[in-house]
This record gives sequence, C-alpha cells and structure tokens, in this order.
Amino acid sequence: MTPYFGYIRVSDKKQEKGVSLEAQKSDIEKFALLRGFHIVAWFVEVQTAAKAGRGVFTGMLTRLDKGDAQGVVIHKIDRGARNLEDWNNLSKLFDRGIDVQFAHEPIDLHTRGGRLSADILAVVAADFIRNNRQEAKKGFYGRLDQGVYPLPAPIGYIDKGAGIPKELDPARAPLIRQAFELYASNMYGLLDLRREMAKRGLRTKHGKVLSLSAVSWVLHNPFYIGLIHIKRTGRTFQGKHPALVSKATFDRAQAILAGKTALRTVKYDFLFRRLIACAKCGLHLIGERQKGRYTTTAAIARPVRVRASART
Repeated sequence: MTPYFGYIRVSDKKQEKGVSLEAQKSDIEKFALLRGFHIVAWFVEVQTAAKAGRGVFTGMLTRLDKGDAQGVVIHKIDRGARNLEDWNNLSKLFDRGIDVQFAHEPIDLHTRGGRLSADILAVVAADFIRNNRQEAKKGFYGRLDQGVYPLPAPIGYIDKGAGIPKELDPARAPLIRQAFELYASNMYGLLDLRREMAKRGLRTKHGKVLSLSAVSWVLHNPFYIGLIHIKRTGRTFQGKHPALVSKATFDRAQAILAGKTALRTVKYDFLFRRLIACAKCGLHLIGERQKGRYTTTAAIARPVRVRASART
C-alpha cells in the first residue's frame, strides 16, 4: 500500500475534547482504505489555521518534502489551510509531485478544473476567517463602548456573565486595595510588596502567590480605577464596573513605578503610624520623633508633633 500521512486539526482545546478529531480521523481512514493508501503517520494539530506558522503543519510539510511519504490526506481544505500562505505552500508541494487528497471533498487536483475548485475553496476559507475577525472585533469593541470588559476578570474582580460588568471579589478585592495603598505609601518596593501581600493571603484563582510581573501588572492596570485600557490599540474606555482604588492612590503608584519618587525609608515605625486620618482632607497622619524626646504614643497623641503626609 502507498505510504501517506494523515492530517487532522481543531482550532482550540475545547474542540480537542470533543468528537471532531476522531470523526476526521475515521473519515480519512475510510478514504485511505478505498484508495489503497497506508497512513504511516498522523499529524494532529490543536491550533487555528487562520495564521501561517502552525508547528505540526509545517513539520509535516518538511517531512513530505524529504520524501517520507508519497502524499497526505486531509479531511477538508479548511482543515489544512484557512490562510493563503499555507495553501500556497501546500500547492508547491503538489507541483513537485507530492500528492494531496481531501477525504471530505471529491476534488482531483490533477485536473485543471479540480485545481481551480480547490483554489476557490481556499480563498473562500480565507475570506471566512477575515469575516469572523471583523465580526469578533465589532462585538468586542461594542462591549467596550458599553463599558463592559469582554475578557476574563482581572484579579480582585469576578465574572458575572456575558454582557455584565465585573463585580468586586469579596476575598481578593480588599487585598488588591491594600497592595495599592502600601505601594503608594512609597515604603515598599515591588519585591517587598509581593512578599507582604503573600503573607496577607493574596493568591491567584489557582491558589498561587502572584509573580513579580503579575504584581507590576496589577499596579499598572487602570481597570482598578474604573477604566478599561486596550494596550494593542491604545484606546481607553470608561467601564461600568466599580472602581477598587481612588485615582489619587493610583496616580501616586504610577509616579513611583515611573521612578519619579524615591523610596521612603522608615526610621521610626510608630505603633499607630498611618492609622489616623484627617476628617476634612482624608490625608493620613504620620508621627515624628523630635530629638528623641517623645515616645511613639506621645508623638501620635500630641497634635503639635504630628504632620500631615500626602502618602496614603
């Protein structure tokens, strides 16, 4: 029997768990049996064909070019290529005498009409992908215009369903707020903040301590003040989800991240430091030690020896 490869593909992990791969494989096996082909190797890919550069597909083309099989059987044209670059590479192999067969489409690539039909189907598949992208983009930005974030909720928030604004996570939201406030105090670097928040119990949805890059991402993310920023396009939208930190706290954190302020060293760690706030302006009060004359509690208790700080 003539040696052939079999190529099957689904677009994502969800489809991998379904019956699509097995159905494709079964159809190819029946097709190969009728034509006297022997499938010597299977190439299974879980990746969209919308873009060129699929690892399994490229590896199969390389082995075909080396002569490891006489040809390949693919379930349908859109399983092999939904972009014209991959279809062109497949066509080049066929032009060099390597056979390409489609189990679900009775197309004879050896004839001019069959080749034309295959080219048309490949173009239609590519256009289908382009249309899907446009519709997905339209829906994505439509949600953003409504103030709804259409992606998974960042840590500190929870998903409530499609088209519904994110809500605060009762377990993690207070910890995220604390992280911003501690960092905005300018007394914690990122490493110290990561360790401190780990002690306080801040964990990912999978129960892991946040990485340093994750902590930095949280502090940079304007989602926590009610905004939705799309980095790829640079556009920012007003979200309908509740803000988790004040804009003043967020702005101070950004200034520190940008290196516009020096890390403040705490010489005296007063017992009640930062626990008293002004009822009028909301700024916290920080105790001072004057020539070693005042104890911690005295420094806090005597207003004349207490100064206002812009750090929260």
